[in-house]
Amino acid sequence: MKTVLIHVHVKPEQIEAFREATLDNARNSRLEPGIVRFEVYEQADDPAHFVLLEIFRDAEGQSAHRATAHYQRWRDTVAGMMAEPRRGLNYVAVV
Repeated sequence: MKTVLIHVHVKPEQIEAFREATLDNARNSRLEPGIVRFEVYEQADDPAHFVLLEIFRDAEGQSAHRATAHYQRWRDTVAGMMAEPRRGLNYVAVV
């Protein structure tokens, strides 16, 4: 399995639009056979900060996800909404 946490800092005036685009991406991503889990978190004390939890069955699942129309739509839609570039951090399960 491959786990990625994507940290996103959104421009304050873009929070609602980012949330909508991201939830659309999450709904579609959950239907992909290579995705085990796809969750979206909004920081409780700062709604401009989001974390996307993406767990793929393997690296091929992640590659397949990036090739989907819904991911590419999300990527292009939210690109101008970010206050800084998004950061993806890779993790491996310990237990």
